[in-house]
Amino acid sequence: MKPYGIPRRDWLVGTGASLLTLAAPMKTSAAQPQAQQSSPAEDADRARRMQWWHEARFGMFIHWGLYSVLGRHEWVMENEGIPVADYEQLAKRFQPKPNAARAWAKLAKQAGQKYMVMTSKHHEGFCNFDTKLTNYCAPKQGPGRDLVHEYVEAARAEGLRFGFYYSLMDWHHPDGARCATNEDARKRFVEYTHGLIRELMTKYGKVDVLWYDVSWPLDARGWESERMNKMVFELQPDIIVNNRNALPGDFSTPEQEIVADKRGRAWESCMTLNESWGYHQADDAWKTPKIVVRNLVYCSHDAGNYLLNIGPKPDGSIPEESVRILTEVGRWTSRNAESIHTQDRCQPHRSNYAGFTRKGNTLYMHVYFWPGDTVALAGLKTGVKSARLLASGQQVKFQQDRFRVRFTGLPAEAPDHPVTTIAIECESEPVQDTDFVRRERPRNNV
Repeated sequence: MKPYGIPRRDWLVGTGASLLTLAAPMKTSAAQPQAQQSSPAEDADRARRMQWWHEARFGMFIHWGLYSVLGRHEWVMENEGIPVADYEQLAKRFQPKPNAARAWAKLAKQAGQKYMVMTSKHHEGFCNFDTKLTNYCAPKQGPGRDLVHEYVEAARAEGLRFGFYYSLMDWHHPDGARCATNEDARKRFVEYTHGLIRELMTKYGKVDVLWYDVSWPLDARGWESERMNKMVFELQPDIIVNNRNALPGDFSTPEQEIVADKRGRAWESCMTLNESWGYHQADDAWKTPKIVVRNLVYCSHDAGNYLLNIGPKPDGSIPEESVRILTEVGRWTSRNAESIHTQDRCQPHRSNYAGFTRKGNTLYMHVYFWPGDTVALAGLKTGVKSARLLASGQQVKFQQDRFRVRFTGLPAEAPDHPVTTIAIECESEPVQDTDFVRRERPRNNV
């Protein structure tokens, strides 16, 4: 992933940054590969492979590697200009406790996350898995064992889907930079890269996601990305892949912002819990549980996924703030899961204190800032049949006219935390038109 302050795409950081993007028109990143025309058979196969992913909505990202030992961000090697020979010494100091990933998987399940994606190799070039292609890997260095294997077993034990993050960019390999200008180096490095990916696709049984990152310094032709993906799908016919090996892939990947793909493609917003992907001891810019829930709602509103990151400490333990935040989020998702795990795009979107998701004819109004005993929604053109507080099932009285619907008799204080959700059963697919209210609402003396 990119470091704070280093642009690869235009992106926003901080706890509220993603919320600001919602007021702007949808856009696509200039760095995204252009979608290619696919056949009906390819579309049908993609729909089959991605059905579980669309239903999941919420996943856990895990950034863990040698950078965790230093605890100064996952880009520390490049940001501080650490020589390769010096950085290599971290491989001996990286000695995590056995089966640390079990706690990750348990926390993910508790938080309502349905899948996990872990760094198999980050930009630093260190492989967290067993490989025959380099000694710069966990079994042959400090850990003394296959950390990816432990992660896979932990995810399976909790019934979670899992995937592998793999950075194409490599700051350690001798050909990692010169492959851009030397054809022999390119061929060697591409074969090395394809070989590592082949090992990931053959050593761990069924894999659900391959999450490429950073195609620098080559393009799709240089990486031989079509051949790369062909190999992946031959070995894992049910897998889904993202768009960061310079091909469109199965889904787009806005980073640190919530931006639905305007072409209608599947998309997943990946975000940090603070402002770092890897463990950063001094980074205290934590998102609140309310911000996490709001981001999850915003992603689900436009049928997108939310991949939320933790950066374990060098021993594999999860930072206390990450546990606290995700535990509270999990209490909310346990009561409100039906409003998130949905495949339906939602048209209503206008409120200054609420967000919306939809499943069929049910509109879920997620009230972030509780106004008191009455919650109102302007411009709902669809008739309301009934309403209830989602967490408790308590029925809610309502009054509806041409211009608004008012939900009345509610508690003065928010009945659920950090967000209260009202499930609104509509007569048909809910549609909102606040411009109609602005134009047609009666005005005095008119």
